[in-house]
Amino acid sequence: MPCTTILVGKNATYDGSTMIARNDDAGGNDHFTPKKMIVVQPKEQPHVYKAVLSSVEIPLPENPLRYTAMPNAVEGKGIWGACGVNEARTGMTATETITSNPRVLGADPLVENGIGEEDMVSLVLPYIHNAREGVQRLGELLETYGTYEMNGIAFSDQNEIWWMETIGGHHWIARRVPDDAYVVMPNQLGIDAFDLDDAFTMQENHMCSADMREFISDHHLNLSMDGTLNPREAFGSHDDADHVYNTPRAWYMLRCLNPHTYNWDGPDADFTPESDDLPWTLVPERKITVEDVKYVLSSHYQGTPYDPYAAYGDKSMRGAYRSIGINRNDVMTLIQMRPEGEPVQWLALASNAFNVLAPFYTGIDRTPEYLSATTGKVSTENFYWMSRMIAAMADASYNKSVFHIERYQENVAAKSHVILNRYDALLAQENEEDKCKKLQEEANEKTAQMLREAAADTLDKVLYELSGQMKNAYARSDA
Repeated sequence: MPCTTILVGKNATYDGSTMIARNDDAGGNDHFTPKKMIVVQPKEQPHVYKAVLSSVEIPLPENPLRYTAMPNAVEGKGIWGACGVNEARTGMTATETITSNPRVLGADPLVENGIGEEDMVSLVLPYIHNAREGVQRLGELLETYGTYEMNGIAFSDQNEIWWMETIGGHHWIARRVPDDAYVVMPNQLGIDAFDLDDAFTMQENHMCSADMREFISDHHLNLSMDGTLNPREAFGSHDDADHVYNTPRAWYMLRCLNPHTYNWDGPDADFTPESDDLPWTLVPERKITVEDVKYVLSSHYQGTPYDPYAAYGDKSMRGAYRSIGINRNDVMTLIQMRPEGEPVQWLALASNAFNVLAPFYTGIDRTPEYLSATTGKVSTENFYWMSRMIAAMADASYNKSVFHIERYQENVAAKSHVILNRYDALLAQENEEDKCKKLQEEANEKTAQMLREAAADTLDKVLYELSGQMKNAYARSDA
């Protein structure tokens, strides 16, 4: 799945939370995947997991945890749980499809009947109690069953974020995101430095599959001249296609969050949209907010010659690079593990350039119907399809509709914080678990109702603007 990820350590965020966020994008230009938010109860988790795409069967541990997920709304091609938070306050987003090279895939071929993105949330999230355990459990599954694709996976708790990348069919590496930094990931293998000594001793910041040293040595995978390991060079790709599809997305996110750290533009730029050595992690110039994450994951290269909506610059450069906020965004989830208060799963559906991000508590037994009742049938009764319709109409009437979208986004963002602040205060005064759960569900319903009203109002406005641009319009009035 083509996706984009950003991970922000707790000392780099505005409130001390860890934040992991990813755009889950549909694959292929003619493919869109409706998503819904659900809660999976322990009794609903099977004892044996049966994959749809690969048909692999995997026995599951006893005593699974309750967790939220964002599966496909249309059944038949697997669960594709995408992301969620479990009752142990551990978050997971899976997966960012990444790249490899023939040397790796020749040394450890992909496994046709292994596990993949379809399966990982269901196989891992109900059985872990912190981010490290997530890496360990998925690592064991990869070594045992293998995978049929290259993927990057993020795990978070209140203290740590771990980023894991699969290497061929059975191997993997994982690195802890520094507390004072953030990580950006397009669809490429991204880790650019790795300490094998730490991975095989203290594992403070690095973990990997058990035979990684031998795997690298036996197959001559380390390409560095000084013996240090750069996984991006050893295991990843640097294809011409990456320079159009992948690296420009990382370049733009880094450019937004560290505008003065490097020169990003012009003939003397330190880094360009096609640089193979973009930093995997940087310390931001200021604390990163939820709104910052939404902005970079909605980007269509605003302020550069590559913006497909630009009314300035060289027309031939517009749309030269693959946008982050693309028409095929299905869902964006930002999992915010806050140092105080309940975890929050922020959601935005359909194209990020035109949608809104809203928070939902995760210590719940049910989700609002506006999020959970999505089907393959187009309807104004759920958030996914409303978001899709707004995006398509606003795109077609961009110059007239863009200010409606900006007001929509600002309005929902402000009201979201109002709801969070109110219910955070109520939850802080409540110690009984059932009452806390009911308060969270009440807050989620209020957020859903706020979204319903705001989306309906915005749909009305962009429909009006688009109707005025119909080709059969005529200036003479019949009145």
